[in-house]
Amino acid sequence: MGLIATVGRKDKKATPSLFELMREDDHAVKRKILITGGAGFIGSHVVRLFCRNYPDYRIYNLDKLTYAGNLENLADVAAECPNYRFIHGDICDIELMRQLFAGYAIDGVIHLAAESHVDRSIRDPFAFAQTNVLGTLSLLQAAREYWSSDTGGGMAGKLFYHISTDEVYGALQDPESFFVETSPYDPQSPYSASKASSDHFVRAFGNTYGLPVVISNCSNNYGPNQFPEKLIPLFINNIRNNKPLPVYGTGENVRDWLYVVDHARAIDTIFHRGKVGETYNIGGFNEWRNIDLIRVVIRTTDRLLGRPEGASEGLITYVPDRAGHDKRYAIDPTKLHEELGWSPSLQFEEGIERTIRWYLENQAWLDHITSGAYERYYAEMYGGRE
Repeated sequence: MGLIATVGRKDKKATPSLFELMREDDHAVKRKILITGGAGFIGSHVVRLFCRNYPDYRIYNLDKLTYAGNLENLADVAAECPNYRFIHGDICDIELMRQLFAGYAIDGVIHLAAESHVDRSIRDPFAFAQTNVLGTLSLLQAAREYWSSDTGGGMAGKLFYHISTDEVYGALQDPESFFVETSPYDPQSPYSASKASSDHFVRAFGNTYGLPVVISNCSNNYGPNQFPEKLIPLFINNIRNNKPLPVYGTGENVRDWLYVVDHARAIDTIFHRGKVGETYNIGGFNEWRNIDLIRVVIRTTDRLLGRPEGASEGLITYVPDRAGHDKRYAIDPTKLHEELGWSPSLQFEEGIERTIRWYLENQAWLDHITSGAYERYYAEMYGGRE
């Protein structure tokens, strides 16, 4: 069984047992929410928002702490929020999942834990099937068993919220079209295939067992705390260190970008006001060709570093395109806006400036992340392709 640990609570020893945690006083707790993958990029922002906005909830952050999970992302929450708990564990461990649901009387799940980097999925598709498909199935089964039991109290008032990606829809061929909630699935990479499969399992549990489920599919996120294998933090770090900027193909691929805090706000909105059984697409109507986005990142980073804007464009290095690279993603979030009232709070120019400032002002965080195993991975991925 995984290690159970509390973080940031001075009245408890560092690693109490599951049984000890089960005896916590719950009389003032309105809801008990399990957030999986909460130490990761998007997950840490969701945990922070829920812990601060809902002090009468108890938030359990379950994370395996793989390379992309980092408790430094939540140091402020651990220190400031008494309703926060951390659990070190693997969603694929079905017995642990059963004990967590029963032991903590979980009544809501926000499921973000996933392997998410396309390049890694091409190198090791089995790891993505294990975590994204079987891990999701483990959570679904544990939720179904507990919520349908006598002690679980039935399905009323419960919710299993599954966070997915726009990549399950494949690539858009029509330059004027957008992904909508009814777009057919057409995954092109092992990553998107694993997420598509997990989406189908979530819907199947809703249809077969009556599990109260909801799904959202989001476009590319950017912002603080993102692991620097992803484009924006990778390039900020490389510009800072005058390292090559590896651009796949000709850089013509198009993506829709959303500030991560706005994604967390959308998750909050859907969790509390979304309709059970529905799917909601989350996007920012903010499309950029990769090469144009990269030039914005270069100019902004150069300026904030005190360099002439655009001075680092000479670092751009075109590398062979990756296999199965989708040409264009674009999300239509109209349903989410019209039915639930959500819309992005930041314009891209403000969001990217905030993001770059954060990475430049948190170099210690970045240096911790970009040492050791990551350096070896980076050399394997890009060293022979420049």
